[in-house]
Amino acid sequence: GPNGALTRRSQPPPRGKILSREGKVLAEGPAGSRTAGAIGDSIAGEVKPPDTEAARDAQFARGFERDAATGRSGLERAFDAQLAGKPGGQLLAGGRVIARAKPTPGKDVRSTIDTKVQESAVSALGERLGGIAALEARTGQVLGLSGIAFSSPQAPGSTFKIITTTAGLEDGKVKPSDDFPVVTAAEIDGVPLENANGESCGGTFPLTFAHSCNSVFAPLGVKIGAKRLVEVSERYGFNRPPGIPGAAASTMPPANEIKSPLEVGSTAIGQGKVLATPLMLASIAQTIAAGGVRSEPSLRLKGPPPKRTRVTSARIAKQIGAYMTLVVKEGTGTAAAIPGVTVAGKTGTAEIGGEEGDTHAWFTSYAPAQKPKVVVAVFLANAGAGGTVAAPVAREVLLSAVK
Repeated sequence: GPNGALTRRSQPPPRGKILSREGKVLAEGPAGSRTAGAIGDSIAGEVKPPDTEAARDAQFARGFERDAATGRSGLERAFDAQLAGKPGGQLLAGGRVIARAKPTPGKDVRSTIDTKVQESAVSALGERLGGIAALEARTGQVLGLSGIAFSSPQAPGSTFKIITTTAGLEDGKVKPSDDFPVVTAAEIDGVPLENANGESCGGTFPLTFAHSCNSVFAPLGVKIGAKRLVEVSERYGFNRPPGIPGAAASTMPPANEIKSPLEVGSTAIGQGKVLATPLMLASIAQTIAAGGVRSEPSLRLKGPPPKRTRVTSARIAKQIGAYMTLVVKEGTGTAAAIPGVTVAGKTGTAEIGGEEGDTHAWFTSYAPAQKPKVVVAVFLANAGAGGTVAAPVAREVLLSAVK
């Protein structure tokens, strides 16, 4: 620069590799030309120049050239701080070098991704619009993610009944022995909330969970009230940032915005303004699988231990786990059954307005029910009913982990 102005020349550090749980390379190479293996391709994400002024400033502040490629999505984004390293270079006054630093190479990062489960999550989803999240049942570590597993929250439909049931049992608003009339709909504020396909549904409380009776769960939601539904949802992780960079939060309105009984009843069956990601639904099932303790989902194998929160008592988690096994044994989720393995699950079919009969299909699950190893949540956009469409997809991914 003229008259001894200070300038710098940046020398980029080599970027670290991303490895799977077992140490297989998922992505490697310099920031400007990363290569990902067949599996890595589905999850590594992109390393590209920043696309906003703020991001360019941040790159410059870290010592990089302003338009140096950085992790923009997937694991590359989640681990960018470890992978990027520190640039070296020269500081010049006029044309004279007055300081030099060597670049510090980025660190290789071992992710929690299990290549077998990841492969299965990718092939089970295929070309469909949707998302699959698989977690280790004990630790909440992410074993596999495919599609929009954490980026596009949608109405979760009846999978939300896990939360409604938690609140109902905690508050004594329902007991396992309660018996409900067999009806096709429940009327709230003069509006009938129908059971799926208008079928008759009732019996003991566990059976109404297994068959996912809206006629039971919408009125139960009204009895529980908006305040408690929101409170319990937030214990499960709603309305807070997920621990994974780039992941969208699952949300619901504050209780004072869920006003009429109809809105409360709709919320209790995962309609209304409730929005959740497959990652969130997996986390809810993980909480039940781990006896009521939620481990914040994590992607880094040797990272800090996950944040653990007791969401509900071991007793209530055990009850809900039993209801979830009933779903797969004789309820709406029989398509997820695996011979010789007890699967626990909950179906969801979310109405999304638009064309008559357009519904999102959901299934969240874990296996083996007695000693849970893996949790799988599946979301398929505009695909039909959770039990028919999402449950068999989840089954495929569960199989990859338990067999």
